[in-house]
Amino acid sequence: MGATDYLRRRLGRALVFAILCVVTVVMLYPFWFMLVTSLQSYSQYLNRSGFSLDSWVQLSDVLPLAQQLFNSTLVTVSAVAIILVVSTMGGFAFAKLRYPGRSIVLLAIVGGMMVPLQSIIIPEFVNIANVGLINQFQGAILVYAALGTPFATFLMTTYFRGIPSELIEASIIDGASYLSVFVKVMIPLATPALVTVAVLQFIQIWDDLLIGLLFLQTPEVRTITVGLATLQSSRIINVPVLMAGSLASAMPAVIVYVIFQRYLVAGLTMGMRK
Repeated sequence: MGATDYLRRRLGRALVFAILCVVTVVMLYPFWFMLVTSLQSYSQYLNRSGFSLDSWVQLSDVLPLAQQLFNSTLVTVSAVAIILVVSTMGGFAFAKLRYPGRSIVLLAIVGGMMVPLQSIIIPEFVNIANVGLINQFQGAILVYAALGTPFATFLMTTYFRGIPSELIEASIIDGASYLSVFVKVMIPLATPALVTVAVLQFIQIWDDLLIGLLFLQTPEVRTITVGLATLQSSRIINVPVLMAGSLASAMPAVIVYVIFQRYLVAGLTMGMRK
């Protein structure tokens, strides 16, 4: 019976490993296709042979790659910074402070996560247009921050609730203010959750297309995702050039995830355990 259980476990592990290998191939194949195709000219792509950097040279001719990468970085980093500040302060207040209506306000914020983006995008556009921020970085940054804050606040609230309140009480007894406790005690302890929020929001905002298409329409303020979308809708049908642009657009988000994946997993699992 022991040998049978051992064999069953071995077969189960082998099956899981095989499934994971298949999933890995399915997930990584698009990146491999983008990489190989981007290293071919159009004629080489049609003939299925040879490699060159012609597609990358042509990409720089048809798309202001450096400018749009800078635009994406500016919008994404600014929006993530606002989300981190607002959600961290809100999460601390909801988790550790006592005031009337706290649960109702938190419920309203969490309820904002349930509202489909498509149902509020037109009012958002009208509001941003009324203050003259269409085709301005500030408008897109504010919209991204508003859309990302509810989830980030919920995650930070959950994480802060898992931190013992005795730490705050001891600090208050020692003469520290709530602001000092928040800055010197709570934020260092919440580093995994902060990294989790930052990585998730970075990837989501960087890869977003809808908000960029609506709020950043002129070429000088377009993000790389919007630039690729407009490139595909123009006369450019050169697949290697499109794959080079897609790879350039995808790599920053991939790099951020690879660098911070350990902290991301730690932040999510610690929040669930607590």
